[in-house]
Amino acid sequence: MAEKSIPADVHVEHVHKRQFKHYNIMVIAAMCFASMGMGYSASIIGTTLAQPSFLAYFHLDTRPDALSLISTMNGLFQAGAFFGSFGINVVGDRFGRKMSIIIPSLLVLVSGACLAGSVNVGMFIAFRFFSGMGSWWLLGSVPVWMSEVAPPKNRGVLVDCHSAALLFGYCAASWVGAGFYFYHPAANNQWRAPLGFQCLPVFIVLCFMHWLPESPRWLLQNDRTEEAERVLLKLHDSDEAALELQQIRNQIAVDNTLENSWMSLVTKRSYRKRTFITLGLSVGIQMTGVLVINNYGPTIYASLGLSTSQQLLYQGGFNTLGFDCGILALLVVDRFSRPMLIAGGTAIVLATLVAEAALVASYPPVPGQSQAGLKAALAMIYLYIVFAEFLLDGTQYIYFSEVWPNHLRAKGMTIAMATIALVNIMWLQAAPTAFANIGWKFYLCFIIPGYIFAVCAWLFFPDTRHLALEEIAAIFGDADEIYHVQDVTKLSLEMNGKSEHQEDV
Repeated sequence: MAEKSIPADVHVEHVHKRQFKHYNIMVIAAMCFASMGMGYSASIIGTTLAQPSFLAYFHLDTRPDALSLISTMNGLFQAGAFFGSFGINVVGDRFGRKMSIIIPSLLVLVSGACLAGSVNVGMFIAFRFFSGMGSWWLLGSVPVWMSEVAPPKNRGVLVDCHSAALLFGYCAASWVGAGFYFYHPAANNQWRAPLGFQCLPVFIVLCFMHWLPESPRWLLQNDRTEEAERVLLKLHDSDEAALELQQIRNQIAVDNTLENSWMSLVTKRSYRKRTFITLGLSVGIQMTGVLVINNYGPTIYASLGLSTSQQLLYQGGFNTLGFDCGILALLVVDRFSRPMLIAGGTAIVLATLVAEAALVASYPPVPGQSQAGLKAALAMIYLYIVFAEFLLDGTQYIYFSEVWPNHLRAKGMTIAMATIALVNIMWLQAAPTAFANIGWKFYLCFIIPGYIFAVCAWLFFPDTRHLALEEIAAIFGDADEIYHVQDVTKLSLEMNGKSEHQEDV
């Protein structure tokens, strides 16, 4: 694990009492509906592909190119995700963090309605592209906004709410899909309603958006100091708000003198290190196979000899367990170092894949095969999601948003989301063919590079836990780019007075 060293004249001692107000919790909870919408829209394809009515409507149960069409449905979603990732930076930096959540929410809303109303396979595939664009844009924009409104001490827990809400969306998609499998309308179109439900969470967050605050860091970057001060006073304890206002304002004055072009992410050594860490984490987490196992869960269960109804029920159980572990992750994310969670989580998750591959190889699903082997293989899939969500999933979004300085954070998140999308295009396009032709050997494609990543993460990733976003630059050798500690007593008293005045009013 890389050493964490912060010069004494750079570190600011933040208040030791509770740093946030209840309003901070409320706005994070409201924004979680956007995360739910992303999780639902990304996951609903898993149960949709197991719906006999869906397969029959688009003739995917009879046409010779069915396998390639199914791959395209997932591949184009990720292609849209790649292009949507650039909105995090382009819109988020120019028009604000809130606008970078409003636009993708509208994309998910419209594309969800069109997917539910698709009349041919071409229309369905086309709107999968726009659904991916909106979903992935949200996936990156929400943690950027959350990290910039959360105080240092509780940032890990509050930003991890994004991951927990994401998992709730996965869970909801699984059970809604399973429920409609058992509903048999005369029109035999029960696959449409689960796709339409993805519109609900993003519609809710759009209704809330008027009352949610803009990022105080973005406001200060755009010389809207009074608005930033009001937002900080509403979000945080008045003493903490004073410290943060001074720290952010002084840091932005420094940031405005620094390079912020895309080229600087490669040419400047400290930015290049952040870029490599972001690329490594993006590729490394996907090397655990998390999206393949989620999106093709029913396919995997079918390969183990389960019926369609059993596939949907096991998929629902898989995502429910993931959501439960995502909630439990809130208890540990700020207790252990970021590299420990990333490297250790990756190694443990891959160990379950090793066991899964060995079991499927030893007990192939043929008539008369041992039920004990089948049950053990299913147990490994469930253990996989336990450790993936408890240790890895939420940590990656926190880390992506922490390692980049304020003036480059949106660019950094764009790199992360675009890289994840590109890696997923490869895996999701290859998965149906790979499962059909090489079976358990496909797991080896995740296991070997995944363990290499775990070792690299442990050796080279610095710990950013509990540090103010403005102080993390020192870890990357940029201590000269951080303002030095100044007396904020006067500012704190002024803001305390303003806070008391607001309460009186």
